[in-house]
Amino acid sequence: MAAASFDSTLTNLGITRTSTSKVASASASTSLNQSDFLTLMTAQMKNQDPFNPVDNTQMVAQMAQFSSLAGISEMSTTLKAISDKLGATTASDAMGYIGKTVLTPGTTAYGRSGGGLTGAIELGGAASGTTVTISDENGQVLNQLDLGKQAQGTVTYDWDGKTTTGADAGTGPFKVAVNAQNSGKTVAATNLVWAPVASVSTTTGSAVLTLPGIGDVPVSAVRQIG
Repeated sequence: MAAASFDSTLTNLGITRTSTSKVASASASTSLNQSDFLTLMTAQMKNQDPFNPVDNTQMVAQMAQFSSLAGISEMSTTLKAISDKLGATTASDAMGYIGKTVLTPGTTAYGRSGGGLTGAIELGGAASGTTVTISDENGQVLNQLDLGKQAQGTVTYDWDGKTTTGADAGTGPFKVAVNAQNSGKTVAATNLVWAPVASVSTTTGSAVLTLPGIGDVPVSAVRQIG
């Protein structure tokens, strides 16, 4: 019905569509582009009533509006291209991550050379109770940190590297699990761990870091660089 109405409008303006491909294209389109606008305007001028010509003021206003829209669309495309270029990571930038540690979402953490580890939790809401459970790579619980009541946002923690019996837990790797509750309801919590960067790839234009025990992590997921 819409296509028939469109054909009828064009016929009244003196425009005939003869190509099957053009019919398919026009019926599939939901908006007019600059070329369509100029074609319709030209047809309108050719077929106007000489005793009741088109209002020049309205025509100029329509042209100005369409030109402004076309300019905004073109500017938006250009700005997106600039944004994509600025957001891309160069090879030299990516190489800068080698040999460093990054803070990123994960459950596997490596201890400091002097023992223990630090990490952080991103809380999606306020919590009346927050705990961090640290286990060895076999899942044996080594210690549990009670962080208590916390507000929404990022909470840091520091473990001294000792087990519940006071023994030295070593340098890991360790498994870290967080739990946040608020009046019996679970609060969304993302654990952030420090991990060394093993390698970097830039095949997709944006750097991807390979972290031991965690896997491939995009640079956009990194919260901090150590």
